[in-house]
Amino acid sequence: MMKTKVLLVLMGLSLLIQPAARADEGMWLPFFLGKKYEEMKAMGLKLTPEQLYDINNASLKDAIVALDGGGCTGEMISPKGLLLTNHHCGYGEIQSHSTLEHDYLTDGFWAQNEGEELVNPGKTASFLVRIEDVTEQVLEEIANNTSAGRNGAIRSISQKIEKEATENTHYNAEVKSMFAGNEFYLFVYETFRDVRLVGAPPSSIGKFGGDTDNWVWPRHTGDFTLFRVYMGPDGKPADYSAENVPYEPKHYLPISMKGIEKNDFTMIWGYPGSTDRYLSSYGVIQKMDQLNPATVKLRDAKMKIMKAAMDQDPKVKIQYADKIAYLGNFWKKDGEESKALRRLKVPEQKQALEQAFLSWVNADEERKETYGSVIPTFEEVYREKTEKEYSKTWWYIIETTFFQGSEILTFAFQNQQLGAMLEQESENLPAVLEETKAAAKDFYKDFHPGIDQEILATMLRYFYEETPTELHPDLFQTIEKKFKGDFDRYAEWVFKKSVFASEEAFMKFLEKPKAKKLEKDPALLAMNSIFGAFRNLSMLQADLDSRLAESKRLFIDGIRKMNADKFYYPDANSTMRMTYGIVNGYEPRNAVSYDYITYLEGVMEKEDPSNEEFIVPERLKKLYEVKDFGRYADKNGKLPVCFITNHDITGGNSGSPVINADGELIGTAFDGNNDAMSSDIQFDHNLQRTIVCDIRYVLFVMDKYANAKNLIEELDLRY
Repeated sequence: MMKTKVLLVLMGLSLLIQPAARADEGMWLPFFLGKKYEEMKAMGLKLTPEQLYDINNASLKDAIVALDGGGCTGEMISPKGLLLTNHHCGYGEIQSHSTLEHDYLTDGFWAQNEGEELVNPGKTASFLVRIEDVTEQVLEEIANNTSAGRNGAIRSISQKIEKEATENTHYNAEVKSMFAGNEFYLFVYETFRDVRLVGAPPSSIGKFGGDTDNWVWPRHTGDFTLFRVYMGPDGKPADYSAENVPYEPKHYLPISMKGIEKNDFTMIWGYPGSTDRYLSSYGVIQKMDQLNPATVKLRDAKMKIMKAAMDQDPKVKIQYADKIAYLGNFWKKDGEESKALRRLKVPEQKQALEQAFLSWVNADEERKETYGSVIPTFEEVYREKTEKEYSKTWWYIIETTFFQGSEILTFAFQNQQLGAMLEQESENLPAVLEETKAAAKDFYKDFHPGIDQEILATMLRYFYEETPTELHPDLFQTIEKKFKGDFDRYAEWVFKKSVFASEEAFMKFLEKPKAKKLEKDPALLAMNSIFGAFRNLSMLQADLDSRLAESKRLFIDGIRKMNADKFYYPDANSTMRMTYGIVNGYEPRNAVSYDYITYLEGVMEKEDPSNEEFIVPERLKKLYEVKDFGRYADKNGKLPVCFITNHDITGGNSGSPVINADGELIGTAFDGNNDAMSSDIQFDHNLQRTIVCDIRYVLFVMDKYANAKNLIEELDLRY
């Protein structure tokens, strides 16, 4: 035991005294690029700091777009607002426009002119205007608050700062916490609300490899989609109108036709969603052993229900294409993450850091007073949350409802305020009813009662059987007494009685809506019962979560002081970040070595007409057979498809531009690799890779495959 402790301490110290930041790790705020610039320049960067980030003049950051508030990233690639992102980032829009008559998922879509571009209500494109450090202002405001009141005080001062930043402008703003509440930054955006679908390859190109190849290298996927951002005639954001004109970006990315070589310097800019690099060893073990297995199991069950129905009906296949793709992505990620956490011994690495932290704390009485409770609190809180299955139950509630769970429950929940308006006979009721009808039409377009009924029964059954009784919603008592614990019978009854069970039933209700009928609706009653259990669970965890948050804040504060010479980066939180590195292959296992690039011949090698994930379009095969690659072939006459870099990215970076030393676009990032799927928690320098769709393959598909020469003509190609 003593030898183990000594070893852990030594391991932790070795982690802490390594160089400040290796070039292939870190999601850096562009606000801090001055501290990283010399290192990037030494690696080959040819741009000036002002060309990267400048709030007064056009710079590279002005070409980077947060889609839908940061769910994906896009980049401006023409002076007429043309935007490049991933196929899977545009998949929902492609699916929403697809019908049996016009199946864009299967056939692809290409607008031959601006008049043919497709409108997407609700889709947004946000451009960063500026970042401001407001840490001092926030900390001064909350200085006299106890830990319990800290979050409320932060919200209050943040709202004030946001309001002051956007007053008398059309901008929107958000104050974001960094380093678990140790620092705060204001992000100001200009958000455009008219974003139209321009072009998308068929799924046999854009989703080639499907779930089998997802998170796997080598890859041969043309994962790209094109949109166009529109603005009002006055140059400002506007809702869709025929009068709107293409957005004129402050900066757009020229496109490199020079290709790539091993060890080339590259940057990725974008909006990574969420990492947890400062998660304790106790949190890692809980996630690896309890939470991920639960989410994988529940998502697998939902996907099987969807897939069975999709295989039977082409219409349902279109309706549920985006839903099952979304589920499948996270299903595989969580499963692979647990494997990687165990294989790469991430808990042990975290324990080493914690032992080093304890040694540093215990060496000074003042430190012991400030930080002495941090690690014991981690241990106590995670032990209680794990033993009482609080965190696991929280995920069962989310998976039953909000994460592609039973849609009848969530749709009912979204409409419960209608009951109050009916009871009060609100004067706004006629307008609300019209809005509700429009929302219902959109909802039921992709809703299949049979699928949802089976998901409802299955998720509730798992919830009932696999979580503690004391955390159950009172709904389960009703099912026990009235339905003898038969969840299939219960779900069948809900769909027989609920006004939300079908578009016909809901529209009929809206013709003569009654508050009492809505209040007694079984779907709404079920959702309110589950939400009640959710509130109860939140209350039970409130003190634990507060203690955990404060300990994490102190832990991060402590390790930054413990290793003051190291320049730390904050966890990803859907704000603009830059990461830099090189093009490079890797060796994941003994006697296995991966090259850094794939070619079109690999697509042909993977072809399997009996498997929809590996179908190759006839036109693509013909182009390959005659080697009609045009100017997009490399110097050896081969057509590149994908390549990998050692960048540090995560979800939200999908669609991010991969940029060379000259500031030119060389590809669009779309995936990570399962060999390093622990990366949201611990970066692995040897294994982590970013999978990129080579821009030459994008252009080849646009030009040679789709004949979208109108789009090629917009681009600034650099040779």
